Amino acid sequence: MGPNGETVGIVPTDQALKLAQEADLDLVEIAPMGKPPVCKLMDYGKFKYENAQKAREARRNQTNVIIKEMKLRPKIDAHDYETKKGHVVRFLKAGDKVKITIMFRGREQHRPELGYRLLQKLAEDVQELGFVESNPKQDGRNMTMVIGPHKKKAEAKAEVKAAKEERRAEREAEAAADAAAQAERVAQKPAAQKKERGRSENLDPEIDA
Repeated sequence: MGPNGETVGIVPTDQALKLAQEADLDLVEIAPMGKPPVCKLMDYGKFKYENAQKAREARRNQTNVIIKEMKLRPKIDAHDYETKKGHVVRFLKAGDKVKITIMFRGREQHRPELGYRLLQKLAEDVQELGFVESNPKQDGRNMTMVIGPHKKKAEAKAEVKAAKEERRAEREAEAAADAAAQAERVAQKPAAQKKERGRSENLDPEIDA
């Protein structure tokens, strides 16, 4: 097989090596189990480099699924609920899944509807950022639900990065504007203080000017 994928045909090994030498390329066996084996003329160093670059790019774009967990009590007060919800919002914005666990104690275990209603309320409060991926289910003393983000991890990272760059650009613009205003004030200050010197007036009429 030629360097551009064209078929050369069946040739003896020594002739194939000669073709590779004349083209300043390597003779690489790509199908050793074929009958006859299939080889290709290529720049093997370049081939390895391009494959390494592709693998590195694939790892960079690979997203690791992270599941955060948030634990609540069925009779949680309003302030604590808002705090916990804030954490869930932050996780979802970052593109992470969130496992919500309602922990029952004592007689609360006989009131599963309290946990169910709380999970429903939380899901409704964050529905703009996530969706219920796993419906509420009882697991011993606990009731769990999983909320998945609408945006993928890579998209969330890109948005966070763009927001940081935008804030940095705004800070740099403000700093540049302040520096320009300061320079203008410094430039105007000597001009305002400098007065034109004129001929002095004689206040005593008996003294000739």
